[in-house]
Amino acid sequence: MAQFTYQERFRTFRGVFDAFTDRNLFELHSHRVFEDLVSPLEVGKESNVFIASKGNKKLIVKIYRVQNCDFKRMYNYIRKDPRYEFLKNHRREIIFAWVQREYKNLLKAHQAGVTVPKPLACKFNILVEEMIGDEKPAPQLKDALPLHPHQFLDEVIAQMQKLYAAKLIHGDLSAFNILNDQEKPVLIDFSQSTVLKTPNSEELLVRDVTNIIHFFKKLGIAVNFEETFLKITGKEYVKD
Repeated sequence: MAQFTYQERFRTFRGVFDAFTDRNLFELHSHRVFEDLVSPLEVGKESNVFIASKGNKKLIVKIYRVQNCDFKRMYNYIRKDPRYEFLKNHRREIIFAWVQREYKNLLKAHQAGVTVPKPLACKFNILVEEMIGDEKPAPQLKDALPLHPHQFLDEVIAQMQKLYAAKLIHGDLSAFNILNDQEKPVLIDFSQSTVLKTPNSEELLVRDVTNIIHFFKKLGIAVNFEETFLKITGKEYVKD
């Protein structure tokens, strides 16, 4: 692992680069998934996000902190997903399944033509995906309001339609988890995404639609919830 330089440059990131994570990073590096970690991008409650390099390309490496993750919250989400209904309530198993699920969700969305970062690899607590943007990562929608909000909203709804057709619900969609890439929306952060067969999938979709409507209404766009729900799902919304 002497080829790596991040240990010295990012030594203040305690709780991230433990021996277990270093081994996983080294294995990903050995398989030429990426060459080196370049710079930190974001520190979340449970993960650290870094920009990595591979040739002249930049990638995103998301590292979940095994010791700091709220695995109980993760378990409450993931245990409802029929793909993980047999998962045991063990910290490491839950965190590894959480990362694997995010990778699988991204892969499924990407294959369905949804505009998302292309997933490249996942190894236990580490997820690697393409970086959206050129020299710098594309900004979150909350920080880069669209020049043409109505058109941008239509694009977001079109992506949600594709996602629904692929039998996926994002589950945490908001202006934080949509990038504005040169006036085109890119959906990110699929850790809470789930399949339509999940019992609370419609509840999550309702929350996604509500969040999007609320954001664009603040930009002066009149959006109707029932019409938007119908566009995405092809069916009327029936309130319980």
